[in-house]
Amino acid sequence: MLALPIIASFALLPYVAAQESLAIQAIEAHFAQARIVPDYFDSFNPSATLELDYAGTKLTPGQKVTKEQVGPTPVVTVTPANSSVTLDGTYTIAMIDVDVVGADLDEGVTRHWLVNGVTIENGVVTNSSATAITPYAGPWPAAGSGPHRYIVALYQQPSTFVAPEGFTGPLPVGVYDFEDYVEDSGLGPLVAANYINVEEGTATASQVATSAVVTSTLPAAASAGGSSTRSGGTTGTNTGTAAASTNTSGAIQLALSPIAALLAGLSIFAL
Repeated sequence: MLALPIIASFALLPYVAAQESLAIQAIEAHFAQARIVPDYFDSFNPSATLELDYAGTKLTPGQKVTKEQVGPTPVVTVTPANSSVTLDGTYTIAMIDVDVVGADLDEGVTRHWLVNGVTIENGVVTNSSATAITPYAGPWPAAGSGPHRYIVALYQQPSTFVAPEGFTGPLPVGVYDFEDYVEDSGLGPLVAANYINVEEGTATASQVATSAVVTSTLPAAASAGGSSTRSGGTTGTNTGTAAASTNTSGAIQLALSPIAALLAGLSIFAL
């Protein structure tokens, strides 16, 4: 007969699924809250989450940091949304500056990182055999311009991928039409993305107000039984910290704690 821990593991499955869904729903909510959708992306439906680690500091979506904090190349970790998502093959990774909330992006966005042919090994993006079109160049917003939204995006790179004309050699930081690059090179789909806020000095113009992300209002939070958490301010872009609501592990841990306690007390028994 089945041991109690095995039976309990089946009971945990809905919670694990909820955790995965909550992580995806949270990043989607952050992209909407920061007006990246629809200011830049018409839609955002990732199949994985993307984490940025700068010198041992893991940033939450929309976290406000200084340009010095994000100067070195980050370690990028990608986690599938569920067991049906596989992360193999090659990808293109990019960092773009989509400026402040409400900015006119018709002239393009600033390219800070563009590497083709990266792979994912044990969940970590590696460029050991990749082609760096623009090596990582950390955020550098103009002083007084307000909090800039820097997106790091990972796109599936098909076998038919061909870099557009003019993008075959090392290029410095510059403005370009990233959406055209994605379309012209045949990239897609967008697998995962994250973003951070970087501001230099004090904004000299008023900022567009945004709302905070409250994870307890997300559909997956109800099924997980998580507690209410929130991140982001009500003025300007999201300024969450490392304890922001998108760090879903705390909510999930709270949801699982009653079951964990039960297992701790009963694991020595078998049916």
